[in-house]
Amino acid sequence: MQDLLDIMAILRSPQGCPWDQEQTHQSIRNCFIEETYEVVEAIDNQDTDLLKEELGDVLLQVLFHSQMEKETDRFDFSDVVDGIAKKMIIRHPHVFGNTVVNSSDEVLVNWDAIKKETKNQATQTEVLKSVSKALPALMRSAKVQHKAAKVGFDWPDVSGALDKVAEEFCELKEAIDNGSWEDRMEELGDLLFSVVNVSRFLKVEPEQALSFSCNKFISRFEKMESLAEKRGADMTSMSLEQLDSLWNEAKTT
Repeated sequence: MQDLLDIMAILRSPQGCPWDQEQTHQSIRNCFIEETYEVVEAIDNQDTDLLKEELGDVLLQVLFHSQMEKETDRFDFSDVVDGIAKKMIIRHPHVFGNTVVNSSDEVLVNWDAIKKETKNQATQTEVLKSVSKALPALMRSAKVQHKAAKVGFDWPDVSGALDKVAEEFCELKEAIDNGSWEDRMEELGDLLFSVVNVSRFLKVEPEQALSFSCNKFISRFEKMESLAEKRGADMTSMSLEQLDSLWNEAKTT
């Protein structure tokens, strides 16, 4: 660990790398996001070797940002480690204290209560606002809905959520026919938000579900393109009816 800390300090030093010296929190912000998603991809592919490598890349990002702050004397990597260590002890009183729990559900209840207290969140609205705006919108929607449901603001079962999807769909159709661009954007957002609500009842991560459908679409499109090529057909010159027929054929192969 110290070797890596020393390497990062050297890279940022006047004798180090010109590119590393120029970076700021903002300039490498997207690098952090990209490295995180590469970890997720390694997990999804169950690639252990790649996971080890990508976790190292994420760790490097943590050290990079910590080194920048060390240079301003605001905090360093040891402060980051100290902070998360203390947080884990505080959030696990059933392990490091005298609190007794009988299930993982009780652990989560305690976790939320402790988190709300330590972050000085007096209302549930503050809890909802604390969900990061930088999250992908589907993930953020699911987290906001989940936290709202904890105070009882929720449908009794999935049927209510499904009815809401139908209602929002009708409102979107009305906006398409008679509304402004702003109306259409709002109603489309409401429809997506209601679909996320359904996913929550089904215990399906909406981000994963949409990613699965995206991959499925690409796979079927590849088959569709292959079928067209075998028949000497140019997809760009085919009618919508012909393309649709090819799509349906690709679905069955």
